[in-house]
Amino acid sequence: MEFRGHRRLLIACIALVCASLPAQQQERPDADRWEEAVRMFEEGDRASPPPTGGIVFLGSSSFRRWDLDQYFPGMGLINRGFGGSQMADAIRYLDRIVLPLRPRTLFVYEGDNDIASGKEAATVEREFRELVSRLRRAQPGAKVVFVGIKPSLRRWHLIGEIRDANARIRDYCDTDGLLAFVDTDAPLLGSDGRPKEDLFVSDGLHLSDAGYQVWADLVRPHLD
Repeated sequence: MEFRGHRRLLIACIALVCASLPAQQQERPDADRWEEAVRMFEEGDRASPPPTGGIVFLGSSSFRRWDLDQYFPGMGLINRGFGGSQMADAIRYLDRIVLPLRPRTLFVYEGDNDIASGKEAATVEREFRELVSRLRRAQPGAKVVFVGIKPSLRRWHLIGEIRDANARIRDYCDTDGLLAFVDTDAPLLGSDGRPKEDLFVSDGLHLSDAGYQVWADLVRPHLD
């Protein structure tokens, strides 16, 4: 219970740090933009070491805002979501906030901000392959689950590139028994083929409680 309470406080502090960044810095970031958030993870781990060999969620704000304990009570899932991160950020900080945890399963949600920043689908796929390769060198038997880039109201104009990236990563995951892909596209769409408004908060980008429930139902079969 002490670890869980400390983790909730840590996540709230990281959210505050990310939200305090100027909009321009979040949209056009430098390589060290998440250094403070990552140091907070490290300091929290030193103060209250989390268990190793568990299940870790690594990704951008869609993971950071997800209260995993609420949707998966008692499972001890570890959230390493930070701000508006991109795949390159996940790679950059993998050895500091993920590898020390020696996860048996790593869930990844990146690519959303990559494509919004102008990166092509092929780049997102290539960097995901690099992330997997780096994890495998440290944890050869670890399972990696890529949570597909979601369709959203705010970024609907990018849906073509989003679907291209998802298709490429799904094809890659199909080649390896320790990789899995979670399709988040169709489950978030209404009968008109567009994202359901009630599944998103007012910014049209992040998920509402109902949206996270959809994600929880999709992710649950991939939990050990």
